[in-house]
Amino acid sequence: MDKKISLAVIKRLPRYYRYLGDLLDNGITRISSKDLSVRMNVTASQIRQDLNNFGCFGQQGYGYSVEFLYTEIKKILGLDKTYNLIIIGAGNIGQALANYVNFQKRGFNFIGIFDVNPRLIGLNIRGLEIMDIDKLEKFLSVNSIDIAVLTLPKNNAVKVCQTIIECGVKGIWNFSHVDLKTPDDVIVENVHLTDSLMTLSYKLSSGDFSDF
Repeated sequence: MDKKISLAVIKRLPRYYRYLGDLLDNGITRISSKDLSVRMNVTASQIRQDLNNFGCFGQQGYGYSVEFLYTEIKKILGLDKTYNLIIIGAGNIGQALANYVNFQKRGFNFIGIFDVNPRLIGLNIRGLEIMDIDKLEKFLSVNSIDIAVLTLPKNNAVKVCQTIIECGVKGIWNFSHVDLKTPDDVIVENVHLTDSLMTLSYKLSSGDFSDF
């Protein structure tokens, strides 16, 4: 796709996908942008503008086929493929992510988890044995990994990031509290939990209940 899509639109796509999945689960086969807007608390015009970035999915007087739109957004999000992931950092966040079964349902398969803590190495998390991080490079040399999840202290994140990039990993889901610098062909999605919590704090203290 040549057209540049704004980040705001991209960040709304998973929400559309989630709501459409709920509609399918409830046996709803078609929906208008107006009805969808009521459910999602987004204007109908915003929904139409967002979806028009990717093609013409609705029909005037009919609305959207829920199954068709769900399938198309699934393709747009790349969820029609499966991804191999590893977790580096087997603390509370790393273990919680490994235990979350819905990732696998979406095609995100965790196939390795690593840590430096001798007390964690050898423990089993949903069928995955926590491995010594010293084995990371060997593991990456014999396994094709699409996404590395970093849930380790920021002091270690930069060095580990360099290692996984050198081993060919192109996607990084970064929970470490540091902004990573990577080559243009490596994609990083930063998840700063404290930033999100401070944003909530701002909204509570200022009375600003709008979406940013």
